[in-house]
Amino acid sequence: MESRPSGSRVPNRWAIAAAGVVMQVALGAVYAWSVYRIPLAEWYGASVSAVNTTFSISILTLGFAAFFGGLWMNRSGPRVVALAAGLLYGLGIIGAGLSSGSLALLYLTYGVVAGVGIGLGYIVPIATLVKWFPDRRGFITGIAVAGFGAGALLTAPIAKALVQGVGVFSTFAIMGVLYLVMVGGAALFMQNPPEGWRPAGWQPETAQHGDRSGVDYTLGGALRTWQWYALWAMLCLNVTAGIAIIAEADPIAQSLTGVAPETAALLVSIISIANGAGRFLWAWLSDFIGRKWVFLVMYLLQAVLFFLIPTVGSTFLVLAALASIIVSCYGGGFGTMPAFNADYFGAKNVGTIYGLMITAWGVGGVFGPLLISYIIDTTGGYANAFYIIAAVMLVSSVLPFVVRPPGKVRT
Repeated sequence: MESRPSGSRVPNRWAIAAAGVVMQVALGAVYAWSVYRIPLAEWYGASVSAVNTTFSISILTLGFAAFFGGLWMNRSGPRVVALAAGLLYGLGIIGAGLSSGSLALLYLTYGVVAGVGIGLGYIVPIATLVKWFPDRRGFITGIAVAGFGAGALLTAPIAKALVQGVGVFSTFAIMGVLYLVMVGGAALFMQNPPEGWRPAGWQPETAQHGDRSGVDYTLGGALRTWQWYALWAMLCLNVTAGIAIIAEADPIAQSLTGVAPETAALLVSIISIANGAGRFLWAWLSDFIGRKWVFLVMYLLQAVLFFLIPTVGSTFLVLAALASIIVSCYGGGFGTMPAFNADYFGAKNVGTIYGLMITAWGVGGVFGPLLISYIIDTTGGYANAFYIIAAVMLVSSVLPFVVRPPGKVRT
């Protein structure tokens, strides 16, 4: 039972959470990108970097669109923003099916239009569910983004089969219709709790502890703290590492282990499970040991694993295990960071404060794939890229030691 204003009907918050997961599964299909990379490169006769630019544009665009989605939600509510997200995302992917004659058109449709749709939609379940679950911040933000991480689990094998059966551009058209229906349907469930609502028996004053500021910051107030920029950097660095694996998962498996394309596509599905599971498990763990210590563990773990990947030889299962742990940490950053924001800056304006922070995802989403693509194009291998990323993760582990909640002065 939940506390509610007299005479009002409050929907079941778990139904809203379930709809949010469905929405994120559809949006998270963007992580199946590596399934399209090889056939697109062959069709256009383009380099790895040129084709992967599509994925980078999409991630960069969604990072900035999420901020505007947060602002829009404050004025119009989550449902309107979610419906617009479904329309843009679906039409963007459908439009990619018409881009066979132009790589630039693929950039515009899959990269820009679909990227805007993903960004608008991504922030809606996060900002909405943080308000419905003030008693379980880490747990619910992990649930809210777990579907996004697992999206490629369902879509990668479907897309792979469609690409082989009807071609890559027809696959875009078919998948775009599916995404439009899923996001649009889930959007109808999105709404904020009534003013003054809270879970039965939960008292805000008893839930505060040393890792929370205890106040609701405005966006301007949050941007005047150094902590906002520290959290931005932590998210960006974590994204840079993990997305380098996600963007090249299929080709990495074929290059390092020599497996067939069908088996390589399996790696996309495996790391999708890890992405979704990591978003929930690391976020859930952060409710017990603290958000900052979760990031410390993830950074150090990734530093070791990136260093080890070039040594796997032809063992697909070992590669899958190492890549899965890395991608679970990637997902864990997204599961933990919304709760991190709510702890430091309050839940009231998390849509705009965290929405702007998602630009870190966009920056990391550009840098990670382009870094690994550039080194592939110049050296013909992955080892140097993995060693560089390992070093970045090791240096990044300093940040969790210095970050702390902002002062408890209401802004």
